Amino acid sequence: MRHLRWPITLTRLGMIAEQTVRAFWPLWTVLLLILTPLMMGWHEQLPLEAFWAGVVVAAITTFAALFWGLRWFRIPKRSEAVARVDAAMPGRPIAAIADTQAIGASDPASQAVWNAHIARMAERTNSAHAIEPNLRLTDRDPFGLRFIALLFFVVALLFGSLLRVTTVGDMVAGSDPSLVTGPVWEGWVEPPAYTGKPAIYLNDIPAGDLAVPEGSQVTLRLYGEVGALMVAETISGRTGEFGAASDAQQQFDVTQSGALSIEGENGASWNINAIKDKPPEVELTGPIETDAMGEFSQPFMALDDYGVERGTATIALDLTAVTREYGLTIDPDPIEPLVLDLPMPFTGDRTDFEEFLIENLSEHPLANLPVTMQLQVVDAAGLSTEAPAEPMILPGRRFFQPFAKAVIEQRRDLMWSKANVRRVDQVLRALSNRPEDLSMDEAPYLRLRTIIRQLDRMAEFGMNDEGQAEIVDALWELAVQLEDGRLADARKRLERAQERLAEAMRNGASDEEIAELMQELREATDDYMRMLAEEMEPNDGTDQADNSENTTELSMDEIQALMDRIEELMQEGRMAEAQELMEQLNQMMENLRITQGEGGNGPQMPGQQSMQDLAETLREQQDLSDDAFRDLQEQFNPGQQGEQSDQPGDQGEQGQENGQSGEEPGDQGQNGEQPGPEGQQGQGDNPGEGGQGGQQGEDGSGGAGERSLAERQQALRDELQRQRDGLPNPDGSAGDVARQSLDRADGAMEGAEDALRNGDLAEAIDRQAEAMDALRNGMRELEQALAENGNTDPGQGTEQGDAGGRPVPGARDPLGRQVGNAGPSGTDQELLGGVDVNRRAEELLDEIRRRSGDQDRPEIERDYLRRLLDQF
Repeated sequence: MRHLRWPITLTRLGMIAEQTVRAFWPLWTVLLLILTPLMMGWHEQLPLEAFWAGVVVAAITTFAALFWGLRWFRIPKRSEAVARVDAAMPGRPIAAIADTQAIGASDPASQAVWNAHIARMAERTNSAHAIEPNLRLTDRDPFGLRFIALLFFVVALLFGSLLRVTTVGDMVAGSDPSLVTGPVWEGWVEPPAYTGKPAIYLNDIPAGDLAVPEGSQVTLRLYGEVGALMVAETISGRTGEFGAASDAQQQFDVTQSGALSIEGENGASWNINAIKDKPPEVELTGPIETDAMGEFSQPFMALDDYGVERGTATIALDLTAVTREYGLTIDPDPIEPLVLDLPMPFTGDRTDFEEFLIENLSEHPLANLPVTMQLQVVDAAGLSTEAPAEPMILPGRRFFQPFAKAVIEQRRDLMWSKANVRRVDQVLRALSNRPEDLSMDEAPYLRLRTIIRQLDRMAEFGMNDEGQAEIVDALWELAVQLEDGRLADARKRLERAQERLAEAMRNGASDEEIAELMQELREATDDYMRMLAEEMEPNDGTDQADNSENTTELSMDEIQALMDRIEELMQEGRMAEAQELMEQLNQMMENLRITQGEGGNGPQMPGQQSMQDLAETLREQQDLSDDAFRDLQEQFNPGQQGEQSDQPGDQGEQGQENGQSGEEPGDQGQNGEQPGPEGQQGQGDNPGEGGQGGQQGEDGSGGAGERSLAERQQALRDELQRQRDGLPNPDGSAGDVARQSLDRADGAMEGAEDALRNGDLAEAIDRQAEAMDALRNGMRELEQALAENGNTDPGQGTEQGDAGGRPVPGARDPLGRQVGNAGPSGTDQELLGGVDVNRRAEELLDEIRRRSGDQDRPEIERDYLRRLLDQF
């Protein structure tokens, strides 16, 4: 059957290929392994004995592989090819056609059936096709030796030459090929690795001028009769003993400009221009800037022809510029210059870049003293450059509370010299003589008395370095407590009085209890307002905004009138109305706190309560995500979180995280407290307790584990479900999108809860980020839907709006993110005290980039920071 000829022939050829590959794959593997070193020219570098040993091993291996292949190779028969083609078709039609009828040959009916069967099988053979050969060798070469040999061969093709194989015959014959072809040479110039420039093959470079970096290595190989070719050069500057000019291989470095020539037949010469490596340059590009917490930012610029390798900033005391008064009149103890590493770009080019040196040295002995800052950079060649020393006042944290400022001054004097111990002791005694005049609480006073007793002993017996460090740390903690603690305590007393009055409303208190509780509320409100005013007085316009307009809206007369009305309603038994007014009072006090650091909210509009509830849920979700991240960081680097929480720079980082969730800066309060579902505190608490970074549970104690995080996540999810049930139903596509976004947030919270219960903190953080993103989107769409349905009144406190208070679609904050919808992100005041918000945003981004490139930080923290950068 003619139509079967080509399928059977091609199938047989494929079977021959199968046999060839299976039998001879060791042979071509060995041949590739032999060709690789020959193409790389390794045989030219080996001693003659090693070369011959390699030849013997290669020959034995080759013959063994050839013998093994010939033994197992077998040419397939045609019948095997026919059987393979036949087996690929249903019913094996080729074999059926070759069969003969065994019985019933004389029966016409049986004969007809047989003929029909043969005809059907013959027709089926028309579908015959060539069978693809099986060239897989996995069962015979499980270790992939053939691929390794192929890889070596490809590398040799890229970096070697097949022409070098021909030199094997010359080595076997023991003759120099140049005796036949004439003298030849090869040469390379390899620039230093740090330049990033490729090697130069001199055989391809025409004679003439050639510029190469200084320090490049020249390699020359001369083939032929000794003396037929000679090397002459003036670029190495060699003065000592070196080899003859006719040596077969020569190697030297380019140290100066000059001439390089190969004299003789087929020679060449070049005028080498040695390009000197320029020293790097560095300079300060602007004045140092600082915030109230003492973190400074110093911009600088560095450049180099091939890239800056590293840099330092040396900060030294400028003793001549110090005003020698009070505790600074005596000579200081030796203060070692402070050396800081300059931040380098972790991506991109280092030949020309600008960066910011960001540090917080508030606790250093040089803080707030005249110093000089000198920058130094070094390139890969070891060349260094020092910028002129710049005089400045080293920034430190500013203290506004008078007693805290006095404590910090005595701390400075004690760090200046141990001889000031008696003077510091006397000053602190004088300060603590009448604590009632200082409005000092019991806790800081007891701490002060403890410090004074320690100073008494040290003044009598002498102060060592350990004692000095202990007292210095204690004075810093005391000053911080005095600066930050008063307003926070007043706020807590106000909240406690509000809670007690609300409980009395629910339980039906008597007139005497009502009068007592109202008096407590009035006193707590007066204390809070007075301390708030004191905190805002000494700002010199740099640390807090001037909120005089807002304070007129929340005057004490308005607050007192509202409290009088609440007391009157409670005495009349109208508890529901009193409760409503109490909620308004709480909102007013909250707005007063926001005015001091967050920007105020106006009166509520229809649907605004839902927006505020969702914003609160978003803030609590952010707090929960921060706690989960601190737990995860503590797992990978125990103790690291505790260190970082003490650094003001970390507060800035947390502020960035809060900014992502739409949280206003003032939400954390003056002392770093954060609102949360269970009253947990932020980083101001002891981060080492329970691995929670200062998280507190309902009972106020730290140490909440992953189980409590899961319970908090479940409570947040339940609260979100309650808020979804109470949402208004505005018409339009924006309302549908808002509901869908909240549905996604609910699903993401459920996933985060499951991950927390399973102990997978990384997965929980990712799902919490999804939930926060969905909440933001839902709030934005809900606000748009409310505005489209006529529920946004002019002048309402939307997060970002036009002159009439209406939200601006697509508006973005200084970090380029879409604004949230929980209320205003600012007022018409300058909340940064005149600081450019865009510049501040860039500083925060630079800080995130710096920390994400810090190799000493745990990988899980750097991954979190990189995910923050992805959002910007």
